[in-house]
Amino acid sequence: MPAQQNRIELKSSARAPMHGARKIGPADPNEQIQVTLFLRRGSAPADFPSLDELGKRPPRQRVHLSREDFAARHGSSSQDLAAIRSFAADFGLRVVREEPARRSVILAGTVAAFSKAFETELSRFQHESGTYRGRTGALTIPAGLSGIVEGIFGLDNRPQAKPHFRRKKKKTPADVGYSPLQVAQVYDFPSGADGSGQAIAILELGGGYKPADLNAFFDGLGITAPSVTAVPVDGATNSPTGDPGGPDGEVELDIEVAGAVAPGAKIAVYFTPNTDQGFLDALTTAVHDTTFRPSIVSISWGGPENSWTQQALSAFSSACQDAATMGVTVLVASGDNGATDGDPNNQLTVDFPASSPYVIGCGGTQLTISGSSISKEQAWNELAQNEGATGGGVSQFFALPSYQQSDGVPKAPNSFVGRGVPDVSGDADPTTGYDIVVDGQASTIGGTSAVAPLWAGLLARINQALGASVGYLNPLLYTKGVESALHDITSGSNGGYNAGKGWDACTGLGTPDGAALLTALQSQSQPAPAPPAAHGMMPPQGRAASSD
Repeated sequence: MPAQQNRIELKSSARAPMHGARKIGPADPNEQIQVTLFLRRGSAPADFPSLDELGKRPPRQRVHLSREDFAARHGSSSQDLAAIRSFAADFGLRVVREEPARRSVILAGTVAAFSKAFETELSRFQHESGTYRGRTGALTIPAGLSGIVEGIFGLDNRPQAKPHFRRKKKKTPADVGYSPLQVAQVYDFPSGADGSGQAIAILELGGGYKPADLNAFFDGLGITAPSVTAVPVDGATNSPTGDPGGPDGEVELDIEVAGAVAPGAKIAVYFTPNTDQGFLDALTTAVHDTTFRPSIVSISWGGPENSWTQQALSAFSSACQDAATMGVTVLVASGDNGATDGDPNNQLTVDFPASSPYVIGCGGTQLTISGSSISKEQAWNELAQNEGATGGGVSQFFALPSYQQSDGVPKAPNSFVGRGVPDVSGDADPTTGYDIVVDGQASTIGGTSAVAPLWAGLLARINQALGASVGYLNPLLYTKGVESALHDITSGSNGGYNAGKGWDACTGLGTPDGAALLTALQSQSQPAPAPPAAHGMMPPQGRAASSD
């Protein structure tokens, strides 16, 4: 390190060990690794498009940036990239790739070189999920990189997220399974559209799909299988495990649900390692992909907000903000562990990335179908049977967005005025799950994992019918004219919050009436603001009322 360099702490980079992890020794100093540096935009903040203004306009009146325009106007600047190259040379690191549109630079080097470059100690930790290379505390960077580097990912390779799909542990005679087409029918998905001309990106952090499974599934529905392409990210590939209970269940659920309801859409599946680096790299790769150009990104993986570094929360959300300017809608499952999201201390928390204000968080219901209509629908909650429940609550990191100001979002358990999760919902209870094919076996699977691709397929149809991308839909969802196109779910709970009239922290604004949603979005009039609603937390039931 040059003697004249002054160092500063990289804001929000502090990291703690995984809950229950045990340090077992130092990382191999000679191990070769790759690290992603996420950089600031190359434009001044005042020059970035106003999403508040964009989001209030009907889709046909919106002007989105092309991916090429975004790269030219807001991608990493040549000066910032040069500064990173100089930094890498100073510490014996190699620049593998520069991705200006993604605001990312990938560096390679030894553990020892990276430890010196960022003044951190990398160690090996043992956890019930396996052994990982990890770090604790904050990172430092040369003062000359202050403001340029917004996040550093890849030093720590712990598993970051979990898939949000559920199988029934104990089946009962009352359990039923629906095809995605049955669910789309009762949710009145608009006819005359199949997603043609659209591309759906699906992010996967493990597992894989088998073409034979997809063919068997779509043949069983009597429809032509959609075009599905695997896209490798950071060395990960389509790698089916052969275990129907493993991550293959997530991958094939996502593809089969989205593909069944929007068979005309192209589906690109971005496979990436299950680390915060892999997750971020897959997200930015999909958003800025100039080959498939997806208009919709579906994500069914996540974890409690407090399991992420603050730099990761900020970087992911910033990448989704970039997506919004290009007309890309990001849909994220809200989690399957109720209002605690599986927090080891049983505290109320929300799942991320669903808590980003620039994504549509997707919660879950229990749906009962009679014939071709809904006979009953309530918030999914089988916590008493240890079978899961819809995630939802209030962010303790992201502030309440303007579009939720009038929807009675309660304060977070720590009194923070935060973003409410989810925004919308759909059938997720595995007792009323989706009949799919995984690893050669017919399976019935639920979870909020199914809701994100279900909504992805719906929006692909709507985009086709509109002839325009709905893009950043959140502000319009919360207006009276659009909100009324959703089935308001008013019964049930998720163990921390009650469902009720209007928005709630179990099912958001409700489940879709697809045809009505299309009609509302076709309107060129400006909808009126939604009236206020109030939904407080349930009694804590022995759970602490605040969290760290």
